[in-house]
Amino acid sequence: MSEVDLLAGVLSKTGDVIEGVGADQLSLPTPCDDYDVEALVNHIVGWLLVFEAGAQGRSNDADAANHRCGADPAREFRAAAAGVVEGWEKHGFDRQVTVTGGKMPGEAVFSMTLMEYLTHGWDLAVATGQPIPYTDREAAETLARAEATLPPQYRGENLPFGQIVPVDADASAVDRLVAFLGRRPVPTTAR
Repeated sequence: MSEVDLLAGVLSKTGDVIEGVGADQLSLPTPCDDYDVEALVNHIVGWLLVFEAGAQGRSNDADAANHRCGADPAREFRAAAAGVVEGWEKHGFDRQVTVTGGKMPGEAVFSMTLMEYLTHGWDLAVATGQPIPYTDREAAETLARAEATLPPQYRGENLPFGQIVPVDADASAVDRLVAFLGRRPVPTTAR
């Protein structure tokens, strides 16, 4: 599986999760303490617009934190996802990419995108009672990137990531990934 195919699969599955959110679920809490379902969907879509601009070689001056989705968040997400995939296919990884005003190595931005959308897709699926759609292969490749790129200073209270949650040695790659990113995996029976 190519890197772009990996991301395309994760984004497609995240779009499916967004599409599966019911209007009556918007106020439900999520595993991401700062967001209820509606706020998480807004966050997911708002940040994808930033990643899409970067992948396409543009900057996005909009404030992703204040993004509010329109009537069809899944459609909004899928349009931006197509632009992200196209941008990586067209421009590759060996370049500097603008994200929120600064430039970063393309591989780092690509890895951030994978982590963001597999993890927040998991958050949204758990919050809304949907099946976790990601494969262990997708999660294992994303985990390897997270372990290589996420420094300890980004973990803790009031920081982007929680502390690593211990899991059993035989835990699935999906569980190991979400635990590495500070979430408590859900029991298999809850999936």
